[in-house]
Amino acid sequence: FIDLRGAYGKAVLWSRSYFAGSCGGAPLEVVKQYIQHQRG
Repeated sequence: FIDLRGAYGKAVLWSRSYFAGSCGGAPLEVVKQYIQHQRG
């Protein structure tokens, strides 16, 4: 990513405010608990 840093002026390519992904059929409560633990 070093080449991209010069082009964008930042060390990251996306904001931490949004994420979309698949949980592979995990129960909703398990996903909710995971999210709560990620928030700290």
